[in-house]
Amino acid sequence: MTTAPAAPTDAASALADPAPLQPLLSDAVIVLRAPTQVWSDRDGAVGTAAVHGIYHGDVRHVRALTASCDDSPIEWISTAPDGPSRVVFGGVLRGVDDTTPDPKVRLLRERTVADGRVAESWTLRSRVGTAIRTTLRLLFQPEFALLHEVKSGYARPQPIEVEVGAGSARVSAGPQGLELTAAGAEVASGPESVEASWAVEIPAFGEVTVTWDLALRDDTLVVGGADAPARWDVAAVAAGAHDPRLARWLTTALGDLDALRLVLPDDPADEFFAAGAPWFFTLFGRDSLWAARLALPLDRDIAASTLRVLARLQGTLDDPQTAQEPGKILHELRASSLEIPSEGISLPPRYYGSVDSTPLWICLLADAWRAGLPDTEVRALLPALRGALGWIRDSGDSDGDGFLDYIDRLGTGLANQGWKDSGDSIQWRDGTLADGPIALCEVQAYAYEAALAGADLLAEFGGEQDAADIDFWREWAADLKTRFAAAYWIETPEGRYPAVALDREKRPVDTLTSNIGHLIGTGILDADDEAHIAELLRRPSMSSGYGIRTMSTDAAGYWPLSYHGGSVWVHDTAIAVHGLRRAGLLTPARAIVDELLDAAEGFAYRVPELHSGDPRSETTAPTPYPAACRPQAWSAAAAVVCLTVVAATD
Repeated sequence: MTTAPAAPTDAASALADPAPLQPLLSDAVIVLRAPTQVWSDRDGAVGTAAVHGIYHGDVRHVRALTASCDDSPIEWISTAPDGPSRVVFGGVLRGVDDTTPDPKVRLLRERTVADGRVAESWTLRSRVGTAIRTTLRLLFQPEFALLHEVKSGYARPQPIEVEVGAGSARVSAGPQGLELTAAGAEVASGPESVEASWAVEIPAFGEVTVTWDLALRDDTLVVGGADAPARWDVAAVAAGAHDPRLARWLTTALGDLDALRLVLPDDPADEFFAAGAPWFFTLFGRDSLWAARLALPLDRDIAASTLRVLARLQGTLDDPQTAQEPGKILHELRASSLEIPSEGISLPPRYYGSVDSTPLWICLLADAWRAGLPDTEVRALLPALRGALGWIRDSGDSDGDGFLDYIDRLGTGLANQGWKDSGDSIQWRDGTLADGPIALCEVQAYAYEAALAGADLLAEFGGEQDAADIDFWREWAADLKTRFAAAYWIETPEGRYPAVALDREKRPVDTLTSNIGHLIGTGILDADDEAHIAELLRRPSMSSGYGIRTMSTDAAGYWPLSYHGGSVWVHDTAIAVHGLRRAGLLTPARAIVDELLDAAEGFAYRVPELHSGDPRSETTAPTPYPAACRPQAWSAAAAVVCLTVVAATD
């Protein structure tokens, strides 16, 4: 994923011509069913914050949307989410009420979101003894701005054509469009907006309801919503949590995972998790793989379908313009190029700039097989497995030193191509940036695990042509483990630990980071070293009390609100927990799970993409990173990992 545009460094120029800023998300209400989402204020109004809007795919179809009453202000008093796809806003209309103290005229505004559709019902209820006549109005502003423009602060409305009918309106903007259906309403259009109005009469002690819906269209969509119901029973899973906070987190998280399911239009039976809302409503190799892996105890089938989807898009040629290489697994899929001019980033619609998606694909295949994936489904993926192993052997090591690394061959791609993909994420302890090619520590661990897992899969399912490769990959893994121990382990004032990476000169980059948590349980470390790293991650410099920080507080680059330099990412912490459980280190795993439960409680059980690394000793609740996405698939899937640890330790 990519970060917010950098602000100007010159104060005078910033005041004269301030750079656009990435929208903040932490206070907004979201209702979603991928690939459709609505972001609003807590009163349901859309348009007062930069992120607000009705989105479908990679386009914001509606910039603003408001409800009003001609004869009374609507004073909103409640917001009641009901799962990921429904929310009810409640208000009172004292301008049409009687003179007694209690409010007697209420408006309940129910919003629901489905794939390509947003619907609302407005119900007026009265305890007044006489009939009330008034007019309700819906006003919305079509826009059709590209998602990445909204994210960068450069949203540009597209020219529209509007056709008004009886109780309806159709708005077109080239390949995108929408259709309003508002039964019983008068519909009119202005230069930039569409309005529907209902003249209503509320009977004495009665109620009246009006409804409208928007059908959203985007002919450029490369993903679609999943039609089949989710395969898990939320109530049953939550009931087995043995902890009321975990049960509430699971209820929210599983609902979000359900709403984040997507398919490719040509393969509607194979689901995967969209990375997250609002910016990543699409297929991301790393994110979709990790979300499926963390959720594997709950749903093996989505792991299998994620593997198949990515196998169909596996690289077949060497193409620097897309970072594609034979056997390489995709990074992200978009309907159009992703442009972030302030960062010099321009990514093609199908982009392969990820160093870890390929080994992670192999690891997930092995995990799914061991979890009972049918042999026929495993065999069908053997060609992709051979291709992925071939990429590790032939292309993953750009400079021939025996370690998987990355460098941006495109020139406008991601400078960093591990999960910490912001431009400043790989730092020395003094805060200076490391030069690439960069060989991340956790990627070597993924590659080690993938090599052994690939050998096991070939031994079980391969043919005679695979015999030599089985021996090769087992020897390759053993050699990697030895070389890793010699090249990565360092001593600093913070102790002994693996460096976050090797830089261009093969020097170990010495910052203590959360990346080392990903090594645990992969096999690249001995048991004593796994226990040592577990202890390091529990120290105050790394443990915020609400999860593991991405960077130690003792590093010069540490900042609790840095995207990757001191914040806490729940999935990152959950990966460490996942490894600790596999390594049999249940005591530290359970202690970290308790921290994540505290974080989940602080976020009303919808855990965001990341939060601040502020220590618990200074704040009674986790501090939001205000631009963090939510829901995020791998953050939601972290709840499943926590369930496995709680079940193993209770």
